[in-house]
Amino acid sequence: MSREEIRMKWEARVEAFRASGEKTTHWCKANQIDRRQLYTWIKKLDESPASSSVKQTTFIPVQVTPEVKPAPCRSLRIQIGAVVIEVDAGFEPALLREVVRALGADPVC
Repeated sequence: MSREEIRMKWEARVEAFRASGEKTTHWCKANQIDRRQLYTWIKKLDESPASSSVKQTTFIPVQVTPEVKPAPCRSLRIQIGAVVIEVDAGFEPALLREVVRALGADPVC
């Protein structure tokens, strides 16, 4: 008997034992299997990567909603002290720099 055949035989035995719900001693006696061998194979099969691929996969339902994109800004409002500057889309950055510099300069009084 090949190693794979022995493994498959023990996988079936372990599965039958687990499905029985019986105590180990009683099941092993009824099936003429050495209890220590059963424990050895249970441990071996639980640790093997092959047994993990047999385990049931659980899926969780997910609801996907469309992404809500914010409306594009059409203008920007800047408040410096009592002064408010509104900048519309498509503004000229050089003009905004000049205005900000002018507001930051010492007032001429």
